[in-house]
Amino acid sequence: MEGRETEDRKRVDEPLAAAGAAAGATAALAAASPAPAGDAGRSAQRLPGWARELVRFATLMVAVSMVTFALVGMSPIDPVQMNVGQASYARMSPEKREQLREYWGVDAPIWQRYASWASSAVRGDLGQSLRFNLPVTQVISERAANSLMLMACAWVLSGAIGLALGVAAGARAGSLLDRIVKGYCFLLASTPTFWLGLVVLIVFCVELKWFPLGFSVPIGVDAASVSLAQRAYHLVLPALTLSVTGVANIALHTREKVIDVMESDYVHFAATRGEGAWRIVRRHGLRNLVLPAITLQFAQVSEIFGGSVLVEQVFSYPGLGQAAVTAGVGGDAPLLVGIALASAAIVFAGNAMANLLYGAVDPRMRAGGRR
Repeated sequence: MEGRETEDRKRVDEPLAAAGAAAGATAALAAASPAPAGDAGRSAQRLPGWARELVRFATLMVAVSMVTFALVGMSPIDPVQMNVGQASYARMSPEKREQLREYWGVDAPIWQRYASWASSAVRGDLGQSLRFNLPVTQVISERAANSLMLMACAWVLSGAIGLALGVAAGARAGSLLDRIVKGYCFLLASTPTFWLGLVVLIVFCVELKWFPLGFSVPIGVDAASVSLAQRAYHLVLPALTLSVTGVANIALHTREKVIDVMESDYVHFAATRGEGAWRIVRRHGLRNLVLPAITLQFAQVSEIFGGSVLVEQVFSYPGLGQAAVTAGVGGDAPLLVGIALASAAIVFAGNAMANLLYGAVDPRMRAGGRR
């Protein structure tokens, strides 16, 4: 019995670890911007800005797909056994098992499976999901709307709350308010997202019954007939829980920037003219906080996406994060690669938007980019 329990735990833990490793590798590749070197670097610099971004995006997509395929290929999960079910697999004849393995290409070398997938991907076909028995593009498109809405709400909330707390603490550095904000941020930074989600579910759903117990729509109701208000009602707790991921980082960095601004010469000069602290922050400090705030806010995109995997699992929210865990558990390589590509594209879009805003806020950066 103990040996069987240990084997069962390994079957569950190993695919989750593979899915987590794939997500981590995707975030690292998407966030990295390697500088070109040698003749290739000089050639890249001669390209227009949009062309350089397009080359980087294509390189990122190829790298993410290859890394994700390699990680799934190293997983000990048997896709046939996981997707047909333990009971069905036990009753299945050896000939039928071999037929399914051949149909899904399980025994083919990883490079051959990747080459077959890539040849179809360049034509817009990302393959068939083994777990959902649907085209990968259809699974992603159906769940992307939920995930994007969840991440957008959490992203805006984390930025607004973090900026407000950071400005309030920095303007009153050393005060009771500053100590409360710092303690609150340190507590948030050390709190696991999944544990906070469980506490939120117990308090607000089970005990107080203020919000529904997970899901994106009411149970038993067709998703097509659900109103926007009902969707927002189901979105409140997951979005608030996910927003905690970035509040502490933004608040603490903003606080330090506000303290630096408040100690500058022009702020001391404004204070000698009789301007109050909040007026100084509003008229002089916020201008200097815009660029760092943009940097931090767009840097949160990858963290928000990573946190959404846990939040969607805790709240049973049908998004890309939950689908990624399902694909990892079932060894569904086409779906996992498709979700990894979608997540990398989202992170890349966030970084590209940050670059555009940098140029709008600081023309010197736009001029430097042209040089």
